Amino acid sequence: MSDVVTQAVAGMNEKLNGGGIDGTAQFNIEGEGSVFVDENGARAGEGNADVTFNADADTFREIFDGSLNPTTAFMSGRLTIDGDMGMAMKLAATLA
Repeated sequence: MSDVVTQAVAGMNEKLNGGGIDGTAQFNIEGEGSVFVDENGARAGEGNADVTFNADADTFREIFDGSLNPTTAFMSGRLTIDGDMGMAMKLAATLA
């Protein structure tokens, strides 16, 4: 597992305050791997997700550290989203 994925898992679990989400999401980090989130929290790996987020490592790093708003990343084309947009909006609020 890459350091980027390890940091993303830690950052996501911190944002979720040790909880999980109502549904499933996958974050594909280009060239690094994937983070899967469900009711148990975030972990490295892939799964059948309700919504999938795709971006490079720098974009996810900025989202997780709070210096980039997920909506801004999406609107500028740095982040692409496939699947349930309602779930994506919920997660964006959690990450912001």
